[in-house]
Amino acid sequence: MAASITDTELDDDGDFAETHEINVTPFIDVILVLLIIFMVAAPLSTVDLPIDLPSSTATAQKKPDKPTYVSIKPDLAVAIGETPVKRADLVRSLDAMADSSKDRFIFLRADRAVPYGELMDVLEIMRAGGYSKIKLVALEGVPDSALPAAAPEHPKP
Repeated sequence: MAASITDTELDDDGDFAETHEINVTPFIDVILVLLIIFMVAAPLSTVDLPIDLPSSTATAQKKPDKPTYVSIKPDLAVAIGETPVKRADLVRSLDAMADSSKDRFIFLRADRAVPYGELMDVLEIMRAGGYSKIKLVALEGVPDSALPAAAPEHPKP
């Protein structure tokens, strides 16, 4: 009978011996499930309002963990994150948020088609509501020093 058992080992009592190997298959399954969850959740945590931002050559700053975005769309509608709000309710909606500290930074995004006066109106509404730490959001541009110098035009004689 011992000759027929080839793949397993028997201990001194004739029972099967315990193998002390770690089974990593359940661990890999859990890691793959977590990876899928993060792949689905990461795009949902950004603001996806279609706004054509102007570019800026200022150095990029570190983004906070949970930024509060106020957006002005091309049709002059205002939104907090992706939730549309009326301008009259803007400060009330900012105050009702979970982290309603007036010392936090508010990131203001405005489409390049928005008139300057409309941008200033929204800034004034937030300032009157007690929000003074407002940062303007723009796309990262190339500084002028990195652009090649324009060739001077020579008039034809």
